[in-house]
Amino acid sequence: MKFGIIKERKNPPDRRVVFTPEELVRLKQEHPEAEIKVESSDIRIFTDDQYSELGIEVVSDVSDCDVLFGVKEVPIYALIPNKKYFFFSHTIKKQVHNRELLRAILEKKIDLYDHETIVDENFKRLIGFGRYAGIVGAYNGIRAFGIKFELFNLPKAETLSGKDALIERLRRVVLPPVKIVLTGEGKVGNGAKEILQAMKIKEVSVENFLTKIYSEPVFVQIDVLDYNKRIDGKPSDKENFYHHPTEYTSDFERFTKVSDIFMAGHFYGNDAPVILSREMLRANDCKIKVVADISCDTNGPIACTIKASTIAEPIFGYLPSEDKEVDVFHPAAIVVMSIDNLPCELPKDASEGFGEMFMKHVVPAFFNGDKDGILQRAKITENGQLTDRFKYLQDYVDDHKFESVPH
Repeated sequence: MKFGIIKERKNPPDRRVVFTPEELVRLKQEHPEAEIKVESSDIRIFTDDQYSELGIEVVSDVSDCDVLFGVKEVPIYALIPNKKYFFFSHTIKKQVHNRELLRAILEKKIDLYDHETIVDENFKRLIGFGRYAGIVGAYNGIRAFGIKFELFNLPKAETLSGKDALIERLRRVVLPPVKIVLTGEGKVGNGAKEILQAMKIKEVSVENFLTKIYSEPVFVQIDVLDYNKRIDGKPSDKENFYHHPTEYTSDFERFTKVSDIFMAGHFYGNDAPVILSREMLRANDCKIKVVADISCDTNGPIACTIKASTIAEPIFGYLPSEDKEVDVFHPAAIVVMSIDNLPCELPKDASEGFGEMFMKHVVPAFFNGDKDGILQRAKITENGQLTDRFKYLQDYVDDHKFESVPH
């Protein structure tokens, strides 16, 4: 089995990598029969020399490898036919901009495994950069608050060496007694929570958050049934919500009346209710001043996320009364941070964490006959066809009117 680590070719450049030099050394120690090559790259957070110094072969051509590992979408021109590829293809939600990519993968008879589709037997995701999105997103949310109210000036996350440096800077910050509401209890939400806890911000219950006044900053972490309720008034049920989201409506307004900062770390499924509506933002009693939309679904459940911001320009002002972008310092503006590639700001930490997960959950499947079905479940295409699990993408590939994406 020959493994190849490919150079990232998408713009803007992504410095992350699936395997650090140390993880590849570990892979070779645990599986001596594996051959490993790293495609030379001048943008990767780990240099060619860092790989070659540990005995990993660095080459300009990986076309003789069987399995190729990348992070972002591979440009069509760079796809090598009849190979197995792992990368984030951003196709499984029928993203229009990547339809041609999936078509090319099928034409070139490539076996595509998407990092998002690597799941256990209960279809729970096993790997991803979500934790680091949460960490950077929470940092950027605090940074945005400091900028908006000219209280403190934190450096951009990308200029710091890693998570520990982020926390060190945040601990110097003195926040007024703000209330922070955080949605999501998955990897993203818990990554954001790590930062809030590292800042020694007190976590409180939903009831206390909604009713009590504090003399110190506090936060609450809420799940889907805290911010959604059944339209018919019957008791809510999590399983029922996931299967019948159209029977629910947002109950988030009770948080907008008391929250200063909203950190959005939830997963948003198709047909789920809008969470933070324009009407909520326009209400006279809406207190929200900063929205750190870590999940970043543009024109989705968070009305003020009218675009994805960038690492270069991470924040913008949103004017609820006119539903448009304005200057951050406009007196009626809510500050929005909606970077859609947050882990890129911590490429070293994110790569290390990702590689550890990949080694634990995916690599063994190549050497044990895929006894747990990890590879089989993750495979989107095989021999020019969509696999059974992903047959729902056929109308997307054919460019017919799309059916909705299954949950």
